[in-house]
Amino acid sequence: MKLVKSVVCFGLLVSFVLVGLSTSAVAQGLTDDEAAGLLYMWEEEKLARDVYTVMYEKWGEPIFDTISVSEQVHMDAVKGRLEHYHVTYPATNPPGVFTNGDIQGLYDGFYNEGRFSLLNALQVGVTIEETDMLDLVAELEKTGKKDIIKVYNNLLFGSQKHLGAFNYQLGLLP
Repeated sequence: MKLVKSVVCFGLLVSFVLVGLSTSAVAQGLTDDEAAGLLYMWEEEKLARDVYTVMYEKWGEPIFDTISVSEQVHMDAVKGRLEHYHVTYPATNPPGVFTNGDIQGLYDGFYNEGRFSLLNALQVGVTIEETDMLDLVAELEKTGKKDIIKVYNNLLFGSQKHLGAFNYQLGLLP
């Protein structure tokens, strides 16, 4: 878990630098940490959507299709906050391509692992959702903005449901 938190912290810094934000660019009332957090969470939701889309194409399991649609809704929710606060984000990156190098590495690893077997793909889903939940909790601690808190709590609830669905598919839940 410490590695995940370190990767998240480093990823936030990389996102912040790569997108070219500066304190003055966040003129609409966000701290640098809040802006970086929104960027990171948008790309993390994109990672989930992109991985699940590929896993559905590979394995044809409906869970991947259903949850990939939900991940797009999550991306749109974060996008709404990014646009509200006038934070630039990498909207034109195609599927499987990420501005944040850490997220790119996670995607590549999840992609390769999930294509090995359906069992691995479902386990990748569990890992993605667990990681997303940890990251959301960390981001909740960094903001006092009610609108961002609401979005992050909604995403957290969604990730909990997704985690339950993947665990059910794996036979870990009744």
